[in-house]
Amino acid sequence: MAIRTAYLAAEGFVAELAHELAAIERRHGRLLLAAGPPRPAAWAQNVWLDPRQLAIASIADAARQLRGIQRNWASYAPLFHRRAMLIEAQLPVVSAKPLSFGEPPPLAPLGSWTLLDADTLLAAPHCTSAFPNGEMRFVEDRTGPPSRAYLKLWEALTLIGERPQPGDTCLDLGSSPGGWTWALAQMGACVVSVDKAPLAPAVASLPNVEYRSESAFALDPSSLGAIDWLFADIACYPARLLALIERWLAAGTCRRFVCTIKFQGPTDHAIAARFAAIPGATLRHLFHNGHELTWMKLD
Repeated sequence: MAIRTAYLAAEGFVAELAHELAAIERRHGRLLLAAGPPRPAAWAQNVWLDPRQLAIASIADAARQLRGIQRNWASYAPLFHRRAMLIEAQLPVVSAKPLSFGEPPPLAPLGSWTLLDADTLLAAPHCTSAFPNGEMRFVEDRTGPPSRAYLKLWEALTLIGERPQPGDTCLDLGSSPGGWTWALAQMGACVVSVDKAPLAPAVASLPNVEYRSESAFALDPSSLGAIDWLFADIACYPARLLALIERWLAAGTCRRFVCTIKFQGPTDHAIAARFAAIPGATLRHLFHNGHELTWMKLD
């Protein structure tokens, strides 16, 4: 049987994923099927590994076949929604409660399935995400942070399985109003927060936050010495962010990076490829990202 893989695009970014994959066999809503083993796909929110087509005789037969493969399943139902929900009702319930930040992702394998038509299932017992359709949700803090931007930072750190430790020095570039600075400070890190615009007063007053009112792009890496993490959620053209990152990489004073690439207008696939080509880097569209990608590097 020919190997193929299914890629679930982030909501609103099917065109970006299709461009990234280049050749696809079939589109099913946000789900794109392509020949061959899985390959890097930044715009995929979840990747279905070794999906198989199953002919089904009834709703009960569909549930029976899925249970025969494994226990835990998440449905994706762009079509035949009512029929899919009736099948799902006969499967074990998968807990999708929000994570408290700091908890590890679920360890149990989570498969994904969809109805291609009323009598045909596409099912993948293994996926790259431990969350239904790649949707990582958190128990939110609705009083502390000045914006919801901290959620994509939480998601990135949960995905890479590392986060700043108490006493680590973190640089937060383009930090105003301070959502990421707030989140890093809550982890016990010492945060150097850089932006021409001010931080929210409650964030600026945190004891482990040092605010610098200057441009993130003018900051000389040698002025800080060694730092443990560099974070950037700056609203700027991707090429400008790349130049900034390359300057810090050349300085060699920081090994861990988490940065948001924000696209201004059409998606710049060429610049995204340059970010992805940096040795040791990971490029992902997070569930909490908009028209942007998150670039992460740990070594």
